[in-house]
Order: sequence, then structure tokens, then C-alpha cells
Amino acid sequence: MAVSATKLIASFITSGRLYGVGIGSTLMDLQQKINGDFVDVVDGEGDSMRRDYGFIEFYLNLDQNWSVSGGAIELHRLAARNDMANRWHIAMRDKFPQYLTWDDLRDELSKLPNPPALQIIDQGDFLEYRASATKVSVLVNNDHEERDEWLGHGDVWSVSLG
Repeated sequence: MAVSATKLIASFITSGRLYGVGIGSTLMDLQQKINGDFVDVVDGEGDSMRRDYGFIEFYLNLDQNWSVSGGAIELHRLAARNDMANRWHIAMRDKFPQYLTWDDLRDELSKLPNPPALQIIDQGDFLEYRASATKVSVLVNNDHEERDEWLGHGDVWSVSLG
């Protein structure tokens, strides 16, 4: 069943899991739960990897098996390349918007039971809203530019785990 991207992201922030995948999940878990085309980028030593689905990425480390160490939804990529969202919709049935405002995401978070406490960290051109309990951070564009073909003030840049 498809879920709105805003609800999916709010759930990710509160649980630290995206489609059931979180820190400690195995590569097999990732393969079973995430459909779609991807590129694996393995580092030079062969002990870490980034699985890139376009605007969604998972980071894995190799101990005895590959396990997830983090991940990100790079929403800023959709501003210029909404075709990524269309491909994701076909593969996973969830429709991501070209832009997502922090106000819309914060509103969705407020509807959830027990939303996490968020620490606000000013990073100049970005504000980071960090849910320490789940290790998820939301980066929000904090410059004072209007939205055009790129993100505007108050748009979510990325949501990351780790």
C-alpha cells in the first residue's frame, strides 16, 4: 500500500527506519524491502559501500556481512530531477514531491503519537533538526532565497540517518 512521502518521512524520523531498513539491517534486508534500480559504490578498501537509488541512499559497512550504517533521502535532487521521483513511484508506489517544506513535514510529525524531541542546530545556510533518539536529522534550507528551479527558504534539503 502506498503511503504519502510526507508520512513516510515522518515515520522515518520517529523510528529511524525507512521501509523497515535501519542501522544494523543486512544487505539481504535491504534487497528484500527496497525495489528499484541502484548503483553500488564500494570504497577503495572494499569495506564500505553506498547503495544509491537516485535520491535515496543507504550506507553499508562490511564486518562479516554487509550491514547498514546509515542512509539518506536526498530530497534536493528532486528539485531539478523529478524523473527520479517518477521512477521511485513505479518501483515502490510512493510519490515524492518535487519540493517538501519543513512546515508540511513538521505538521505531519505533530500528528504522530510521541513524536521525537528535535534539537535545532544552526548551520548557516541550513537548519538541522536532529532526533537524537533515532539518529535522524532533517536539513532545511535556511537561506533567504525564493524557490525557483532550486529549493527555496524552508524547503527540506535531506533527511539522513546515522
